[in-house]
Amino acid sequence: MFDWVKKLLGSSNDAEVKKLQKTVNAVEALEDEYKALTDEQLRAKTDEFRARLQNGETEDDILPEAFAAIREADARVLGMRPYRVQVMGGLVQRRHTADSSGNICGKNGADVLTIRTSKTRL
Repeated sequence: MFDWVKKLLGSSNDAEVKKLQKTVNAVEALEDEYKALTDEQLRAKTDEFRARLQNGETEDDILPEAFAAIREADARVLGMRPYRVQVMGGLVQRRHTADSSGNICGKNGADVLTIRTSKTRL
């Protein structure tokens, strides 16, 4: 009966995906900047993020930068850069949102993003 309303307005999932895509786009926009960092500069980002949190910024304020740093570290250490969908999965896991899709291909990449941000108290 209300299918036309869903088509017009979209579902609540559509709204959440759009919000996640905005953050993923912000993470990807930082890729070249983070590729240009030396290993030492990339390591120093963790301390920078902690200091910014202590100075009143929120986790959401620094989230794209934190995920960009983790994504670059993955590329350097593991030789694999997480895909967009894995970054999105990491964002969902970070929010403690239940992932109802079951066995996701590439879930480990999302796990690395989530574990790393939780270790830095993000």
